[in-house]
Amino acid sequence: MRFLLDTEQRAFADSLGALLKAADTPGVIREWSRGDHRSGRALWGRVAEAGVFALAVPEAYEGLGPRPVDLAVAFVELGRHAVPGPLVETVAAAALLVDPGPAKRFLPALASGESMATVAYQGAYALDGDAAAVRLSLAPDGLRLAPGADPAPVRPSLDPARRLIRLRPGGELLTATPPTDRALLWARLATAAQALGVGLALLDRTVAYVGQRTQFGVPVGSFQAVKHRLADARIALEFARPLVLGAAVTMAPADVAAAKVSACEAAYATARTALQSHGALGYTAEYDLSLWLTKARALRTAWGTPQECRADVLTARA
Repeated sequence: MRFLLDTEQRAFADSLGALLKAADTPGVIREWSRGDHRSGRALWGRVAEAGVFALAVPEAYEGLGPRPVDLAVAFVELGRHAVPGPLVETVAAAALLVDPGPAKRFLPALASGESMATVAYQGAYALDGDAAAVRLSLAPDGLRLAPGADPAPVRPSLDPARRLIRLRPGGELLTATPPTDRALLWARLATAAQALGVGLALLDRTVAYVGQRTQFGVPVGSFQAVKHRLADARIALEFARPLVLGAAVTMAPADVAAAKVSACEAAYATARTALQSHGALGYTAEYDLSLWLTKARALRTAWGTPQECRADVLTARA
């Protein structure tokens, strides 16, 4: 089986990448982490105009999907540029809102980018609950529309762009039997693709840096130890890529879990290599590399830890 993108998909990735490259995402991320959502919402609107969120919404509700392969292509680019916001959570919300009433009420606005969504278990912290207009709470009796975010301070996160807010309990009951397994499947696929993009960006930045930094009169990138570490990172990311695209084709739970483990572990290993290759500069929060380093670590455990995903793969293969 060949996991190659067709001409239309490559053009979609290129156009989305060009849009994000022109958006100064490091500046957007830093504003978002301070609670200033203006530039982030503007970028969100441009991403939505490109059709990204519509890929997770059925055509019956003004979407283009569901199209998981195209969604994975888009999320690689979103990860490559470290776009902030509840990206995966909006996809998960689209997967949860399947009953006709809630779907007709919320999905068109999610597809168009008019609304952001976040999802969390009742009593847990929700990603960007202060920015999302649609706050879904998985309660014991079903899926509820949370009445709002708790006014308590934002919980600190390793990734400053991931603002964690506790949702208020209660709220309108939308459905008593939400398809949580389906939502987890889509969320894990989007997370895996996003992590792959983060890893690719870290590798590109590191290769450029070690080619410019000199020690003993020669570029650091000419040292065998550095070459080997970067080669290992490249191999891990390239092995993860077909797993992500293959999982998007099959949408089998075990395939998606395997893709998430592979992509997130590859991105995390690449982040460690990038940090070491940059030396003391890599530890500097003001240096843009930190925005990708922290995201790689956060995505590793989002929507399922490596241990949980491996267990799902083994259970399916038993």
